[in-house]
Amino acid sequence: MTDILFINKTKELIDNLKSVCANYGLGNDGNEFKIITQVFLYKYINDKFRHEAKKHEKKLKQADNFQEALESLTDEEYGFMVRRIGNSSPRLQPEQTIDYLFGKLNVDNFAAVYFDPTLRAISEENSVLFSIKSTSGAKDLMFDQLSQFISDPSQRDAFCRALVSKLVEFSFEDMFKQKYDFFATIFEYLIKDYNSDSGGKYAEYYTPHAVARIMAAILVNTEEELHNVKCYDPSAGSGTLLMNLAHAIGEQNCSIFSEDISQKSSNMLRLNLILNNLSQSIPNVIKGNTILESKYLNEKFQYIVSNPPFKLDFSEYRDTVEKDKERFFAGVPKVPNKDKDKMSIYLLFIQHIMYCLDEKKGKAAIVVPTGFITAQSGIEKKIREAMIKRHILRGVVGMPSNIFASTGTNVSVLFLDAKADSKQVVFVDASKLGTTVKDGKNQRTLLSPTEEGRIISAMNNKQAEEDFSVVVSYDQIKEKNYSFSAGQYFEVKIEYVDITAEEFAAKMEVFKSNLNSLFAESRALEKEIQKQLGGLKYE
Repeated sequence: MTDILFINKTKELIDNLKSVCANYGLGNDGNEFKIITQVFLYKYINDKFRHEAKKHEKKLKQADNFQEALESLTDEEYGFMVRRIGNSSPRLQPEQTIDYLFGKLNVDNFAAVYFDPTLRAISEENSVLFSIKSTSGAKDLMFDQLSQFISDPSQRDAFCRALVSKLVEFSFEDMFKQKYDFFATIFEYLIKDYNSDSGGKYAEYYTPHAVARIMAAILVNTEEELHNVKCYDPSAGSGTLLMNLAHAIGEQNCSIFSEDISQKSSNMLRLNLILNNLSQSIPNVIKGNTILESKYLNEKFQYIVSNPPFKLDFSEYRDTVEKDKERFFAGVPKVPNKDKDKMSIYLLFIQHIMYCLDEKKGKAAIVVPTGFITAQSGIEKKIREAMIKRHILRGVVGMPSNIFASTGTNVSVLFLDAKADSKQVVFVDASKLGTTVKDGKNQRTLLSPTEEGRIISAMNNKQAEEDFSVVVSYDQIKEKNYSFSAGQYFEVKIEYVDITAEEFAAKMEVFKSNLNSLFAESRALEKEIQKQLGGLKYE
């Protein structure tokens, strides 16, 4: 099966599941998202289990009928097989597979007797490795009781039968060796209808893959061997940044840690981890308020990535947060009299990241509104001063406008490094790069692979390029009042043209003549205006 055929079949599956939801009155319903993603997850882990089981049990690999062979295994054979599978896949009992459910479609009370209990059992039996924890420690299992989203009990069996029927039409098995770049297309297709342009209350923006790739390539740019690396995102969303970072480091060489206040995003991150062979990190996914009660305040991380919400109302716990002077050293934004939703919460995330960064070998990349890098006072400037004082600023990339389709805010990416070179800080102005395309109702700027490479090369090779990148020292940054904007360091060039004395005199005569003509026209206009004013009368 080719990649294109596989992608098309997967999109067809997603569309079919959406069609089932629409046919039973759940189209655009708030619960449709849960149903689509959870049924997709069930399909995926079912096929993943089949794939792993065949690798570790000859009877299953050679069998013409996988389901019959699985059911025929002795308890000892089954136990030995799942131990060898380990954490590569959730474990399924023979009666929990899609094939088994498909064989029971015509049984009465299918939803209550087979479908819901099966998903519930899978959740409970795999809860240690595949449940998301909240800050309080409570676990969010993989599957809800999906039939209950159908308000008419008489329709629940038919609804669940329709879902299962759509899952047997093709298999993921042949494609499990693919990497994240392949799954990105499917993943975006799966979530695109469930993310509003406004980002919702918790600003659930999805970081463009170009930005994520650039951040990862700049952070992971050494030849040193990386093992047991701890990667963290305090505002993880669906995990795009973490997946790119893990791919650059090597999935087998890192553990993922994340926090996000959104249950929807946390569930999508769980699916993303499973899709990308990072299931072992699911217990480190925390659903909670990072700023108010972070679970990882006692941890230090070698790699941190973040695209935090820029503006959000946190007035309810603002005074509590302000008491944490060590973490929020530069201050906490005040509560405005109007527009509380515009409180700059991203400033708290930057300070939190600086607090969590490993002091000896930590690296971080943070998406910020471009206004942050030039603000001449306030919390923004205090944070920039601290980055210089602590010797952790490595560089900044100013991104093109509309790199995010969901927001018109201009963004830049800060790069921090505990081993930063204070004499070679790189500022890149990529604002003129990219091609603008229509994305729904919005404009979006797309970077080509060549343009991505140009940005990465300038940062990693510390290259100065006219009107694009500049290499400066901490002392120069201090002289510019701690501005992190590349444009303020570009050399202003004045081009001179050699002319003779006669040519100069001729040009001056032309200038004088033009000025005399303009002056004469100006005097004529003055007289006409005075004449018109003199003729005005009050009636």
